[in-house]
Amino acid sequence: MSRKKAEDQDELLTHPIIMRVTEKQFLKLEQILANSNCQSIGEVARMILQKQRILYFHKDVSMNGPMEELSSIRKELKFIGHNINQLTRSFHVSKHEAQKNFFIIKVADRYEKVEEKVDRLLLIISQLSAKWLQK
Repeated sequence: MSRKKAEDQDELLTHPIIMRVTEKQFLKLEQILANSNCQSIGEVARMILQKQRILYFHKDVSMNGPMEELSSIRKELKFIGHNINQLTRSFHVSKHEAQKNFFIIKVADRYEKVEEKVDRLLLIISQLSAKWLQK
């Protein structure tokens, strides 16, 4: 099975250009490649030659800690919600008043844990917004 022909034949890259660069220039091109939207060093060179904009991505490593904590809180809240659903189901199935009271106490305990996690979330969000909105 053969490949389809490109619709716009003028846009095909048909002429190879071979050039040599110093080690320092090559490392700079690799750095641009690693942090940009380009897929190859050739694409980086073409973008530079055509004076096109290269999207350069910057990762703020100071956000790693809060993002990991937010992720773990999300996981914990998901598990707590699952536990509450199980307890609620058990409450509705139970026939004795003592069992129902037991499940009510357990659900109330889980909701206290949710409150703790929400308080922690609000604290993290306020810290992030203070950092984000600083002038």
